[in-house]
Amino acid sequence: MVRTNRSPRLIDVAHASGVSIATASRALSGTPGVSDSVAEKVRQAARELGYVANLHARSLASGSTATIGLVVHEIGDPYFSEIASGVLSLAAEHGRTVQICHTGRDPEAEVDQVRSLVANRVGAILIAGSGFVDASVEAPMRLEVQRYAEAGGRVAVVGRHHLGVDSVLPDNRPGGRAVTEHILGLGHRRIVVVSGTLELTTVADRLDGVRDALSAAGLDAGDVPVLEGPFTREGGRECIRRMLADHPRTTAVIALNDDMAIGCLSQLRSAGVSVPDQVSVSGFDDVAVAQDLSPGLTTVRLPMAEMGARALTLALKEPGSRARRQRVPAELVVRDSTGPAVP
Repeated sequence: MVRTNRSPRLIDVAHASGVSIATASRALSGTPGVSDSVAEKVRQAARELGYVANLHARSLASGSTATIGLVVHEIGDPYFSEIASGVLSLAAEHGRTVQICHTGRDPEAEVDQVRSLVANRVGAILIAGSGFVDASVEAPMRLEVQRYAEAGGRVAVVGRHHLGVDSVLPDNRPGGRAVTEHILGLGHRRIVVVSGTLELTTVADRLDGVRDALSAAGLDAGDVPVLEGPFTREGGRECIRRMLADHPRTTAVIALNDDMAIGCLSQLRSAGVSVPDQVSVSGFDDVAVAQDLSPGLTTVRLPMAEMGARALTLALKEPGSRARRQRVPAELVVRDSTGPAVP
């Protein structure tokens, strides 16, 4: 058996003995449910690797199993509240409670929240929302998650991350392409994209979809301004103020989430710009209020509550030998906020 320069981890013991991380953890801690032969095989692998259990981390991960930790970026964003509703509903069916943490899309705050959840001995941790394009930004979180998982904790995420755990992946790129094809099909060419920070993988994926559609139509994506702001309603309002000042001939706005799109509609209304007669507006997510706006918001539908429930289902399952990924399709929903391009 080959040793490495770094300290062996529980995952190394699991791989060496051909069992899951959870089984290796139970075998080493003497938890019932593991046969004597398997337990001895795991202990032998641990001895040969020189593995020493992190008893403190194990005590945290193996404490209360009745509480699920849910980490979200913005609890006031309907996208996250709908994901949370799916988690809460399924958790209730399993007799679990949910502790929700808010990070404000700050990677350091996200790590702090996860540490707090581990200290509170939650039985599983769900992380909802985008990862960060720069893997080094997520490196501290990846370390925390690995430690927790190696100690027997379970983790699942919604969105693209660099954490190496089970994930539910919405089709952000195909959705971005679909809504852009719709806008182009209405004859729009003077288009502006309203976007959250480009550091988020969700933004990067949706923007790639927009660029895919532009390229397929023979257009230069570089000619389409991308106005970056907070991924919030106020961010949408701010971007529209900049658009009206710097790109006044724009006929269509593609907002990369519904919260920003709602802010766009609000600011255009305040500026006396008619939607969709003068400017079309589209969003992404299809939050519950989208159909009740005036005009109703054209957007890309993601089954957010289902995504939350899927993530919890993954976290409650026995961990696999490798991270599991579940893709969730996106669907274009056309309403009254988009119309033919003005001459």
